[in-house]
Amino acid sequence: MKIVSRIKLPIEKEMELFEKKFSASMSSKVSLLNKITHYVVNRKGKQMRPMFVFLIAKMTNNGEVNERTYRGASVIELIHTATLVHDDVVDDSDRRRGFFSLNALWKNKIAVLVGDYLLSKGLLLSIDNDDFDLLKIISVAVREMSEGELLQIEKARKLDITEDIYFEIIRQKTATLIAACCAMGARSVMASDEEVEKMRKFGELIGTAFQIKDDLFDYGNEHIGKPTGIDIKEQKMTLPLIYALNNASSEDKKWLINSVKNYNKDKKRVKEVIAFVKDNGGLAYAVTKMKEYQQQALLLLEGYPASAYKESLVLMVNYVIDRKK
Repeated sequence: MKIVSRIKLPIEKEMELFEKKFSASMSSKVSLLNKITHYVVNRKGKQMRPMFVFLIAKMTNNGEVNERTYRGASVIELIHTATLVHDDVVDDSDRRRGFFSLNALWKNKIAVLVGDYLLSKGLLLSIDNDDFDLLKIISVAVREMSEGELLQIEKARKLDITEDIYFEIIRQKTATLIAACCAMGARSVMASDEEVEKMRKFGELIGTAFQIKDDLFDYGNEHIGKPTGIDIKEQKMTLPLIYALNNASSEDKKWLINSVKNYNKDKKRVKEVIAFVKDNGGLAYAVTKMKEYQQQALLLLEGYPASAYKESLVLMVNYVIDRKK
């Protein structure tokens, strides 16, 4: 059995019902909108985010979920989908998970409006049901994701990212949404503030490890859905590169910065940068940091009694850093 199927096993029924509720939460009186949202629903990814919501809810509430859990998972997925649609427009990307993106099929204006529609649907789903505590969790995540993206853009212009700034960027850009999923799962079943915070921290640690793994793919040779060296081409300062820069001689540092700034489209030069980072311990350092975050996340699960949900969360933590794409 595939690892994702094994993770999903204890929440299979909930995920099936969630898919129906999620589709219903998108419905509109505008036929063009329904056609587009139908396209979105049928091209879903692994759905890791709602899986986190249900697994955390069940682990913290003796295997029980409620309607708030379904709404929380739907809000997360609606708002996450809205951000992906907007990202594709910003990045001028014509592909998403191997399929055409909305902006490629329906142009930018419609894609932006659909993203706005999904965002409003997510907000209203919470407001109409007085789930203001759940709405606060996701609203903080959206604010942080926007700040993280803008901080990365600002820093990419100067290439002056320290390790601390790098971790702040990935905490906001990637980890904050997974943290919101975990907090949402606990909050939906009325867990205590302390437990909600503990689960939020768990999600943040996993999200950070997830992003470091993504950074490492830029230096691998496996087929992972994005060509290697793409982060360098886009002038993104990732952890292996930051480490190599911080530990390079002033001459090598100049060469590295010049390469990323002015020769980032030169295939030969990008390969040389990748080789330099590998040879100077950048990858080994990033792997060590990723495993530290993984271990910290696993520690937070230790206090919970053995259950299928806890087991799936442990599998999920390990899958995040062992995945091949």
